[in-house]
Amino acid sequence: MKKTFLPFFFTKHICFLLMISFLLLGNSSSAFSAPVAEDQSVIGRWDLTVQMGDRLAPSWLEVKLSGIKTLVGYFVADGGSARPVAHVQVTDGKIHFAIPGQWDTNTRYMEFDAVLENDQLKGTITSTSGAKYPFTGVRAPLLKRTNAPVWGKPINLLNGKNTESWHASGSNNQWKIINGVLTSPQSGSNLITDQKFEDFKLHIEFRYPVGSNSGVYLRGRYEVQVEDNAGKEPSSTYFGGIYGFLTPNEMVAKPAGEWQTYDITLIGRRVTVVANGKTIIADQIIPGITGGALDSKEGESGPIMLQGDHGPVEYRNIIITPAK
Repeated sequence: MKKTFLPFFFTKHICFLLMISFLLLGNSSSAFSAPVAEDQSVIGRWDLTVQMGDRLAPSWLEVKLSGIKTLVGYFVADGGSARPVAHVQVTDGKIHFAIPGQWDTNTRYMEFDAVLENDQLKGTITSTSGAKYPFTGVRAPLLKRTNAPVWGKPINLLNGKNTESWHASGSNNQWKIINGVLTSPQSGSNLITDQKFEDFKLHIEFRYPVGSNSGVYLRGRYEVQVEDNAGKEPSSTYFGGIYGFLTPNEMVAKPAGEWQTYDITLIGRRVTVVANGKTIIADQIIPGITGGALDSKEGESGPIMLQGDHGPVEYRNIIITPAK
């Protein structure tokens, strides 16, 4: 009797447990369902172009999954740093999110509304003031490189006499050469190289007074922050950071008034920053454009741009080695 009773007993209970498990899984299947197709279609990084009055302003958006169903994001406006988006809503093909204004003291929200048509975003951004700006968006290129770069000859971007081969971003050009040093004595225009570059190695030396702020824009789109942050904890918006995206592994800024150096290598989206002889960002991917970029055309070559609208700064020995 024992030889037949025990298998029967266990078999009966195993069948019972399997039946209960099946019922539980059946009743809870909706909780584990995959995101709907329209949610999936907007996932990715987007280069946006916004019509703001008489000018085209660059912007950027990333949408990704958080968990199983919830869509979250990261957004860069035409200025300021990248900011998180807690929830990107997709309903009946319509995309919507809202985030607080970056500099507003009262609780005002910027709103983003779009549809996805032919794998392009089209919609409207409503500013915290209520102004509405139409925009279009295309998927950002991966910028992957299959071969290691072959470096060309170094180019000295400064002649020590004038700003020939550079141009200002506006009519208020405060940049001048003083004793061979490129100098911005007060806030004014940004300065941009006439020549454009794709992949390159860049050596640049700079000096700023106490509390000042500048930046070096790679391809005119990705800012490496130049700011008086000596003694502070590293941040993506401080000295050596890729503004709003990549945080240096340590703060190596010297005190204001001293000459400092960056040696920057940009290959596709991959960037390495050596500041004052120390590697602070090592072969990291830049997700997208930073605030203040010239445009959002990430697939194209671009210039070197020096930020001059935030405070006094000096630059010298700007040498670029482009890839062939």
